Amino acid sequence: MSPERNTMVLSQLKALKAQRRSGFAVLADPDKIAPAEMQYLARLCNDAGVDYLFVGGSLLMAHQMDQCIQRFKSESDIPVVLFPGSPAQVTPFADALLYLSLISGRNPDLLIGQHVASAPIVKASGLEVISTGYIIVDGGVPTTVSYMSNTAPLPADKPDIALCTAWAGELQGKHAIYLDAGSGAQQPVSEEMIRKVSNNISVPLIVGGGIRTPEKVYDNCRAGANIVVVGNAIERDPLLIRDMAQATRAAHNYQDA
Repeated sequence: MSPERNTMVLSQLKALKAQRRSGFAVLADPDKIAPAEMQYLARLCNDAGVDYLFVGGSLLMAHQMDQCIQRFKSESDIPVVLFPGSPAQVTPFADALLYLSLISGRNPDLLIGQHVASAPIVKASGLEVISTGYIIVDGGVPTTVSYMSNTAPLPADKPDIALCTAWAGELQGKHAIYLDAGSGAQQPVSEEMIRKVSNNISVPLIVGGGIRTPEKVYDNCRAGANIVVVGNAIERDPLLIRDMAQATRAAHNYQDA
């Protein structure tokens, strides 16, 4: 595999937004997958045509992120994008970093505090940095991200609040917006909210949390998600990767028809 770093992730996301198209990202939590399993995951992602591997977790207790990414990259050229739960989850072995600012909450540590602490590490990493407005949406049950961030999620039935929050992030110069119902969410972000936000912002929209079926992936793509992220469902059944990637392409075919 090519040793060169992918440095065009944001350009790719912008192109998806401009073309009203979608990509599919698999989320791998290094606390839940061993480095030895990453090569198998890479082959599944290669065969399915997955667009991105997101890597990160809320706690990262196993301290094996570097090994996981290196094993994956030994088998795949798919860009690896960090989705970090803390500054400790920054590693130069990835290609890009979602530099998350929790704009849906009022916790100053996650709005700017951790960014100050991590800035020297991020600057030295050489990663492509994608400033991302992170919005937690109520998924019907308490999630790890809500607990760890000590913030309340946005109401699931208030797309106008989500839009105004996304606008605030866009006006602050965020490169992308991420709507997340959280890992293990009972209810994913609604198509109504996705459509409302996507149709009214000019930056790429990433959507994740509680997505369990290819049909839901398809619906999210049709609603305007530029990247659909799936983690827990794939941990339970890795073979879903193929069907979910196909659902993303099916949404493209519908739009092109």
